[in-house]
Amino acid sequence: MSDVVRASGTVHWIGAGLSTGSGLGLLCDTAERVRLWHRTEERAARAVEHLGLAGRAEPRAFGLDALRAELAPGDVVVSMLPAPEHAALLAVCVRRRAHFACSSYVSDAVLEQVPAAERAGIVVLTEAGLDPGIDHLFAHSLVARAREAIGDAATYSLTSYCGGVPAVPNDFRYRFSWAPAGVLGALRSPARYLEDGEETTAERPWEATRPHVVDGETFEVYPNRDSVPFIEQYGLPAGWRPRTFVRGTLRLDGWLRAWDAVFEELKAGDDARIAALARELATAYPTTDADRDRVVLAVSLDVRGDTGETWSGGYLLDLVGDEEESAMARCVSRPLSLAVRHILSDDLPSGLNRAAETAERSQEWLGELAGEGLEFTLTVSP
Repeated sequence: MSDVVRASGTVHWIGAGLSTGSGLGLLCDTAERVRLWHRTEERAARAVEHLGLAGRAEPRAFGLDALRAELAPGDVVVSMLPAPEHAALLAVCVRRRAHFACSSYVSDAVLEQVPAAERAGIVVLTEAGLDPGIDHLFAHSLVARAREAIGDAATYSLTSYCGGVPAVPNDFRYRFSWAPAGVLGALRSPARYLEDGEETTAERPWEATRPHVVDGETFEVYPNRDSVPFIEQYGLPAGWRPRTFVRGTLRLDGWLRAWDAVFEELKAGDDARIAALARELATAYPTTDADRDRVVLAVSLDVRGDTGETWSGGYLLDLVGDEEESAMARCVSRPLSLAVRHILSDDLPSGLNRAAETAERSQEWLGELAGEGLEFTLTVSP
């Protein structure tokens, strides 16, 4: 493994979509230079103005060649582009020995480049947003607390549900906080999780929807993606036996019924039809400046030791957006900004990093996020 390239102090933030929020402003307070890259320089300048960062962030027209020309060793590239575009950006970073950060899950295309990134001495930081990101921090913290209380022989149930929903419920029971095509694509992907101690796969995740009560309010939740690898990622003790382990998506009560026509399309439609449906939904349910979104992230862990003792704990983040910033933008951009600032401080090793690799880092980052005004609560019993 090569020594880590020292951070230069320059950050290139690529993309200014729905998830770019106040975290970028916090970076402007820390980094020596911030460049905001968007489709055109004019659009980048409008985004800089909208975010209140005129004179603090430099607008740029994005293109791989243009980025490559300005990228220097030790710079940090933050990708807010769709996940399939991360690999091309990372390839540029490897060649230019620049660090890379995003809020997305680790894709195979990104993973393939990690050995080259390690040889180049650069940090590849992923899963540093809301979900994935803050949910990882919550889970690591809960596992460490429970292990200290119960020990290494136990059974457990861990659930982690997150969703962006309208602050004021509408008939559709939803508000798009990311591209409709991505939402539909996730629904078409099978979900693997543990239930009653057995591995389970939902080919159509919405068919596994069930009620879930959070702080006295009933939501609907369903499993998302593949939960099983996160048992190891969260450091659950080998002597703990799972009853339930599921990471999933949270929606308003009534969502399943409201989306019935969408599900029929998902069951019958081919890729072309689903792409057209995504465009139709974007037109029918546009996100406007007058909308107020709400983010709810609830992570719970219940543990019973082999000698009968019990421990339960849960984190809850429940945030409503305001006229200055959506809840989703705040919850994605702030943890990502925090992670980038740790790259700028030369705190992270080269190669692949996630937002939370250890309980100690999770506690540190949660404390920093709380200190910056991202509110959440922790409840523990007995």
